[in-house]
Amino acid sequence: MTGTQVIVLAKAPVAGRVKTRLCPPCTPSQAAAVAAAALADTLDVVTAARVGRRILAVEGAFTAPAGWDLMPQRGESLGARIAHAFADNYRPGAATVLVGMDTPQMSTQDFDVMFRQLAVPGGPGAVLGPAADGGWWALGLRDGRHAAVLDGIVTSTATTGADTRSALRRRGLRVAPLRTLTDVDSAGDAFAVSALCPPDSRFRAAVLTHIPLGRLEEAGR
Repeated sequence: MTGTQVIVLAKAPVAGRVKTRLCPPCTPSQAAAVAAAALADTLDVVTAARVGRRILAVEGAFTAPAGWDLMPQRGESLGARIAHAFADNYRPGAATVLVGMDTPQMSTQDFDVMFRQLAVPGGPGAVLGPAADGGWWALGLRDGRHAAVLDGIVTSTATTGADTRSALRRRGLRVAPLRTLTDVDSAGDAFAVSALCPPDSRFRAAVLTHIPLGRLEEAGR
């Protein structure tokens, strides 16, 4: 779709710096392998989606796939980095969707739904995909300048999604909901999400290979 763009906000999968909440039961290297697979599947889905432009906003050193634009993240808080990612890629008339790397079970159909809603004349100015933990996994804006509200929102809380929705509404936007997804924070999340991924998913294979099920069961006792 011309006039559309997707930003993937991600961390380079470096041991000790990503998915630290998987440790234990994972070692830092195992957690990084799971993160690398989640990022790879996410990039594959966005590459296959009908999108005019694809941007990888990354923290750390990482090579973007062919056909992608690469940019560093900037900002101290996660909210600031999200706001800057939208601002740095603002294009008049281009609907923009931002996702992270923690929902590899998303599909190309999710992006079709988002951009169809944002393209409806007089329709919603924003779409928001709630996460099961109270956050959100996708934010789409018809006008990316509205993402400035993210700079003042505390992330990684049980009310982040609701706070984001309220802030967008205060700017006069109608916010359409998307389906709820679980993002990968814990080992239990990883197994639940992997079951929703295609059989050939790299994330699914990485979870089965790198998350020690025995140690996970011990931790749950």
